[in-house]
Amino acid sequence: MLVPRQNTMIGGNVKVVKSVNRALILNLIREHQPISRIQIAKMTGLNKSTVSSVVAELLDEQLLIEEEDRDRNVGRNPINLRLQKGRHFVGAINIDARLTRIAMMDIDGSFAGTASLETVVDNPEDFVMRCVAELRTLKKSSEIALLRGIGVSIAGIVDSTQSEVIVAPNLKWKDFRIGEIIDAAWQEAGIVVVDNDSNASALAEMWFGSHAMELRNFVFLSVGPGIGAGIVIDKKLVRGESHASGEFGHMTIFEGGQLCSCGNKGCLESYASSRAVVRRYADLCRLHPDEAARLTFADIMARAEGEEAEARAILLETGRFLGMGVAKIVNALDPQAIIIGGRIIQVWDTIYPEMFKTISQRSFFGKPRDIKILPSSLAADPRLVGAGTLVIKELFNDYKIIL
Repeated sequence: MLVPRQNTMIGGNVKVVKSVNRALILNLIREHQPISRIQIAKMTGLNKSTVSSVVAELLDEQLLIEEEDRDRNVGRNPINLRLQKGRHFVGAINIDARLTRIAMMDIDGSFAGTASLETVVDNPEDFVMRCVAELRTLKKSSEIALLRGIGVSIAGIVDSTQSEVIVAPNLKWKDFRIGEIIDAAWQEAGIVVVDNDSNASALAEMWFGSHAMELRNFVFLSVGPGIGAGIVIDKKLVRGESHASGEFGHMTIFEGGQLCSCGNKGCLESYASSRAVVRRYADLCRLHPDEAARLTFADIMARAEGEEAEARAILLETGRFLGMGVAKIVNALDPQAIIIGGRIIQVWDTIYPEMFKTISQRSFFGKPRDIKILPSSLAADPRLVGAGTLVIKELFNDYKIIL
């Protein structure tokens, strides 16, 4: 059911108004496609001539296509609009501590091609140039003529306004102006956007996720070798004064507990991250150091699925630890949903009951509430989809208001 939007008309400078209306209409089509011009006018409050003018420009730009809505119950079939696939692509790069993933991404969030590189942290400038070269190779093999931009997601504290990595602990990168390197290496890219991988994942979930709810106020909790979060309030990312919002992995769940990589003790990350799970399992099973060094989180998940008691016990405990952390987030922000991303959702049926029980006990001081704790709905890695979404968001909101 389409619900009309109220008070969306904006007065003022003609160019600004035109740009805002363009972004408004384009995003409305993305969210509700297929949709007719008449429906757009009703939902936005814009007059029909304004809608027709903007749509005509978007058709000329080949951002939209028209399709006839064949309904035998009406005399004249309406013409609907939807995004045009196969015309506008962006490059996506997700840099992780071990593996860097690269993709060609269409404006609907689908991939036209993917590749990967083993991450090399010693010389960040050279490694980023390798990523750009791999992106060019992938662009050629995917037979894509032009990229509209390049998005990069990376674990760490990132100043997205300057495209600068302030600090990425797992990569040991600091004060690294990655955007300048990509700009210089690919001048025709047009738009280069760099952001924290959890922020990018939250954006991807909001734009391309398939949850049966409109996501407006939620937290995307990324659980991997580290734990970070992207916070969305009223459909806007919360970045913080020093670009460090969402570092929930370093909140204390056990005072004086396990030493964390950040130097503090008892952090959520030191108990519920994939690295922490491997460590706790190795300790429980008293593995030889050589065997423990070869052990992976995937191994533990496989053993749990094979009904190994020790692996299941560790995952159940992990669900409880995650629940302790999520309860703190719920109490602090009161979001409509917490969405969990990362490989841990592959064992969702194992960890979720324990996690939800803990959250229910610890959040809102025991008051009853329907707390929505959901696994990511994205088929591909949210961090990689998110990297491309960073650019697509700029394309769909291509206006600036300067006061």
